[in-house]
Amino acid sequence: MARVYVSEGTGKITVNKKEFTTYFPTATLQYKVMQPMSMTENATNFDVKVNVYGGGTTGQAEAVRMAIARAMCEVEVENRAILKPEGLLTRDPRMVERKKFGQKKARKRFQFSKR
Repeated sequence: MARVYVSEGTGKITVNKKEFTTYFPTATLQYKVMQPMSMTENATNFDVKVNVYGGGTTGQAEAVRMAIARAMCEVEVENRAILKPEGLLTRDPRMVERKKFGQKKARKRFQFSKR
């Protein structure tokens, strides 16, 4: 889950009080975070502060990307036509499958040993 605060500025992105390049060390994750800003040509117009928690690094990067994309749509309505076809405003519907009774996990069974 990501919460984004956008303000006029120079293009600085802070994630959990750290620079986003240190929080997301790989180039692919940094690209995902910057994607909505660069597509709407607002990479140097706004400062972004993000609070994100839960999931792994890839899930957090995608949550930040969606939150920034939604914020760019709030800033200017025309940005929606740019971001929607790329799928940046679509929530990922996948959820964790629940553990079933009598099994070790959701799909994994207890090991059967014949002695």
